[in-house]
Amino acid sequence: MSKKIVTFTIDGEEIKGKLGQTIMEAADEAGVYIPRLCYLKGLTPHGSCRVCVVNVNGRSQTSCTQPITEGMVVENDTADIQGMRRDLVDMLFVEGNHICPSCEKSGNCELQAVAYKLGITAPKYPFQFPRREMDATHPDIFLDRNRCILCARCVEASRDLDGKTVFEFVNRGPHKEIAINSDANLADTKIDIKDKVVDVCPVGSILKKRVGFSVPVGKRNFDKNPIGAEIEK
Repeated sequence: MSKKIVTFTIDGEEIKGKLGQTIMEAADEAGVYIPRLCYLKGLTPHGSCRVCVVNVNGRSQTSCTQPITEGMVVENDTADIQGMRRDLVDMLFVEGNHICPSCEKSGNCELQAVAYKLGITAPKYPFQFPRREMDATHPDIFLDRNRCILCARCVEASRDLDGKTVFEFVNRGPHKEIAINSDANLADTKIDIKDKVVDVCPVGSILKKRVGFSVPVGKRNFDKNPIGAEIEK
């Protein structure tokens, strides 16, 4: 049996989605891009990055977790929402060591791409330059905790897709960071270069060794088409 069709609006445009879908899922199918960093299709959404926040009937909601309802009024592209997103992305940049010109993920980085999409060319806050421990013990995979944005993709992908539970979070508040489960090094875990978790990081925190800068400028994922181009009509 087909699911009930739900009609609602995003920025005044009528959108039709299926009952049970989230705002983001219905928007994607309708060709409306909503910025996101922690959301990844196939993983459980939890709205931790807050970049996908929209106004729903006048109240802020994360679009990756909020189900659609009949007659719902969603605002995605207002000055206030875009300003809030810019502030969030700005803070993510400066909290970690995201120096794009020297980063192997440049051109393939979702944080960088979302920043460009929002019109950010340089953060307005001072960089914090954290000095967290890096892990180069694995022969094929490198972990740079200083670039982690705490999106939880790697935690969920390792657990739910690879069945290995390699990563976890430790500490709280400003001291929260990504860690190897059981206080081990990457080399002590069962992580493999072919695991799905290796490819889910939106920034340059989890990297494959010996492939950095192998793709020339102009041919990287976001060089020709901005993030969201595959969704937008």
